[in-house]
Amino acid sequence: MRHFQQLYYTSCEHGLSGFSGFQFNAVSAGVTAETRLAVEALAGYEPPRSLVESDTPESLERCPVNLCYRPHDRAGLRATVLCVRYVGRDSARRFGNYFAHALHSEDFPAAGGGLLPIELWNSPVWTRTVSPSTEIPTLSGPAPGPLDVRAVGEFLRGHPHAARLPELLAAAFAALTEHGSVVVVDHSTERIAHWFAAVSYLLPPPLSRGLSFATYVLRPARSRLHLIGTVPEPPLSFAPEDEAAYTVFDFARGVFPEVPVPALVRLLTRIGVGSARPVWSWTADYAEGTEETPDDWHAPVAAAAVSGGIALAPADVHAVIGWLAGAGHLGARGAAVATAVHREHRDLDDTQLTALSAAARAGGDAAVHQEIEGKLYGLRMRAYTSAAEDAVEPVPITDPQARERACALWERLLETEVRTARERTRLLLWAVGARLPVPSEVMARETLTLSHALLGTTAPAPGFRREVAELVRVLPVMRTSLATAVEEALERRTGQEQLFAQFPAELLHEGDLAGRPLLLEHHLRARAERDPSNTVPLMFKILSIRGRTSPDEELLRGLWRQPSRTWTHREAAHIAAELPVSEPVDPVVGEWFDRALSQGIEDEDALADCLALCRVLSHPRRFTWLPASAAELVRFTLDLEVALSESREASELFAEFTIPDTKPWPAPRALRRLHLVPAMLRLPADVGRLRGRLAELTPRDLDRYLWLLHRQVTGAERIDDVLLCHVATVVTLPKGARLSQAQEDGVVAIRAHPEAHWHVADLKRLEDAVRPHGAALADHYAERAEARRPGPAGPPRKPGLLRRLTTLISTDPPDPVGPDTPAPDNSRKKKGR
Repeated sequence: MRHFQQLYYTSCEHGLSGFSGFQFNAVSAGVTAETRLAVEALAGYEPPRSLVESDTPESLERCPVNLCYRPHDRAGLRATVLCVRYVGRDSARRFGNYFAHALHSEDFPAAGGGLLPIELWNSPVWTRTVSPSTEIPTLSGPAPGPLDVRAVGEFLRGHPHAARLPELLAAAFAALTEHGSVVVVDHSTERIAHWFAAVSYLLPPPLSRGLSFATYVLRPARSRLHLIGTVPEPPLSFAPEDEAAYTVFDFARGVFPEVPVPALVRLLTRIGVGSARPVWSWTADYAEGTEETPDDWHAPVAAAAVSGGIALAPADVHAVIGWLAGAGHLGARGAAVATAVHREHRDLDDTQLTALSAAARAGGDAAVHQEIEGKLYGLRMRAYTSAAEDAVEPVPITDPQARERACALWERLLETEVRTARERTRLLLWAVGARLPVPSEVMARETLTLSHALLGTTAPAPGFRREVAELVRVLPVMRTSLATAVEEALERRTGQEQLFAQFPAELLHEGDLAGRPLLLEHHLRARAERDPSNTVPLMFKILSIRGRTSPDEELLRGLWRQPSRTWTHREAAHIAAELPVSEPVDPVVGEWFDRALSQGIEDEDALADCLALCRVLSHPRRFTWLPASAAELVRFTLDLEVALSESREASELFAEFTIPDTKPWPAPRALRRLHLVPAMLRLPADVGRLRGRLAELTPRDLDRYLWLLHRQVTGAERIDDVLLCHVATVVTLPKGARLSQAQEDGVVAIRAHPEAHWHVADLKRLEDAVRPHGAALADHYAERAEARRPGPAGPPRKPGLLRRLTTLISTDPPDPVGPDTPAPDNSRKKKGR
């Protein structure tokens, strides 16, 4: 139905009811009862109290005009619009009469030719005169009033609260898509109509057709339309349960609500009323037809806007880019949108450009796709080079053309933007990760430039160290360039041997220095300094590089740089075993062996290492390498070791350990300190000879001897001959022996233990061993043995000679480690020495 049915409603004498009063004065043919009911419900009018008695044309013109629109479906096809004016008195001269002129159409957009309902404000079609006939014609295409986009634009520019338009539009969206009504208060319905027109122009056309409104209602709480206008008189009042349903914009008093403003609303108000209609017409090409909420409409509107050359805010760009991936209905338009966004917004990040690139490719625009990909590579290279927080690791570029373009861009960045060694390192890593086809000469030049810069780097940050190490690992030419840079540094200036102990030369391996003997030797020296435990094998590698079999003083001092400048026993043994016995050695080697042998020995492990060294050096050819003093020490030490294993009697072993006071030999003295006493206790002893030798023990060795013997005595399950002879030796020590109090206590404890704990047979054996050296003590042991035999018990006997026996000594062993007390001078010389 492409026309409007008309209806007049007022208080009159003649109408459809057949009596005077409020009724339909006239209607067009075909008007249904449903339409009449709808018009009658909307036509009610209450003037402000100050204007109730308006009678003159001037006063009536000041009365608010209600342009009311209500669609009967969401699409706005079937709708009714009314213009209601106050006319003062009715035919009976009573105040309160109004005239409602209504237009109704089953296809409002078609009948109005796309006219918005609000554009009928002050339209010449409206009348307030009763019809003499009850039937009036239909209308086709009523003329709009003076309210258009230009008039609304001028209104907004002149209104003091025009900045509140975004909140008003957001509230209208909420009323349309959620619930509730928006109340607009202003000084006149003319102004209110302009606000409604601004909202209608900015809303999506499908929503605008479904927007119901009334430019004037005296009591807004009685209306449920989307937009409700009213004037400041009377004050607004809502029931508590209704307040949440009404959002009030009081432009008269400047009081406004807090309304969240969606990004679409900001975009629309930025586009403006004057440009909204073209943008909405463009949007039809991008919308799917299911849009309803501001979030639904945002991306299609932004896409239309940017395609039309309208600048977008970051939120709009974000919405468009996020929407493109799922907007399969766009086809080639998707590529056009991607192109427009890319060319109008140059500050997009990696993620956004990736989405645009995909949209361009999906839309079939290969040129734009490649252009965006090129920019993407640039962004990714720059972000990775600068170690930005959003930097991503490079991935292989598979497209040949894309690789070539990325490679050209990479070279430009190296030439124009890279400033630091770390930036160059990361850009080289990017090229490796992306598999760029960088010409070999370019890569060789750039890695050499980087290597020279790195040699001057001091204390690099841990992250930078890891990056350089990774570059050296994944890029073989970097190893070559670094080696070349080190070689050039050594050639330019002497005294740079420590370069290999510094970053990044330390990253080079032996294989990187093949064919560069000088560099390889310095590299091995630096490794020895970093890993002292590996110095000996590295020394022999250096000798192999030099083509020599023996080290010289310079090499030894260079490798063993610690203050002592000597080998450990283990290192010396390793070196002695590796040096070829058929080749002469530098005399300094013997001196270094001598210093190694002269080192102090503190424990069993050190002694074992020293003995192993002595055994290696005892080889006839190696023995000739040693200075006379070192050779004498080796012979003496090995003789003592033999004596420890081959001696058959304790006092004879002791005699072997007579070390000249003039010989401060660590190994013999350590053997005596650590092994002599335990070895003596393992051997049988001539009691008489050993008694004399015990006096020659150092106080510490005698302490140890007594402590170990006491432990054996008290812990033995059986008394063998070896233990018996040592006990006999101790218990017969003469009173005149120079013993400390603790030593005397130990002797007494050892004397007392057998008579209290040994079997009678063992006690008799002790008596026999003791008698040649102490008859009284032997008698005492005999008495104790006799007393312990089975038989009648006699009266206890007094102990006789043993007056100071005790049964306890310290349970803590004496410290076997410490300075030796020189042994008494013994004029007997060992045979063969």
